[in-house]
Amino acid sequence: MGVSLAALLLLPPIVQDQYYLQFADIRTMCGVPNGWNVLSNISFIVIGAIGLVQFRNDATTIVIFAGIFMTGFGSSYFHWSPDNDGLFWDRLPIALAFMALLAAAIQERLDAKAGAMLLWPLLVIAIASLLLWRQYGDLRLYAWVQFFPLLTIPVMFLLCTPKYTGTIYWIAAAAIYAVAKVFEHFDSAIFSIGHIVSGHTLKHLIAAAACFAILRYFQTRQLIT
Repeated sequence: MGVSLAALLLLPPIVQDQYYLQFADIRTMCGVPNGWNVLSNISFIVIGAIGLVQFRNDATTIVIFAGIFMTGFGSSYFHWSPDNDGLFWDRLPIALAFMALLAAAIQERLDAKAGAMLLWPLLVIAIASLLLWRQYGDLRLYAWVQFFPLLTIPVMFLLCTPKYTGTIYWIAAAAIYAVAKVFEHFDSAIFSIGHIVSGHTLKHLIAAAACFAILRYFQTRQLIT
């Protein structure tokens, strides 16, 4: 983890592509501007709320599901009138949730105490990644926050001895989220097919499916004895 963070210094700064703010589907729905991109975030709110109700006795799961819950509001706020200020509040709960997921994976596959202790510095890294982008326009650390867990969590869950059943849910969540990023990339191309739904709206729904897989993991896991 430390090596990968240090390696970021060898990379050139990653700047925000302003084309990202130009979404394909800008139709108003029920009086809501950019309607489908806003309303599709309800799925995050529902999944996050269920998780918070069912799993609020552990700091890591609280942050995971609070992050998912607040992603619904942050993303809705951003998509209502897309700009960099709104994008900050869209990305912040996502970053917190990703770091909490990484801490949870460490707790369950490497060392429970280490994962619990790492939760807090990982959350600091999540917040710092957005502050660095806001202050200096550099997305390198935020890219690490998103993609380091996406790459390392499946590896940990495939190679390390499980403490609980349900590994398939973690693998499914990572795979589904990867698919969501593909749909995000092809936002305009997907919308051009009949102008029914955009790639970005589908990205929200598919990413919510990844969050649902995480929820199902915590709902169904059994201690392996």
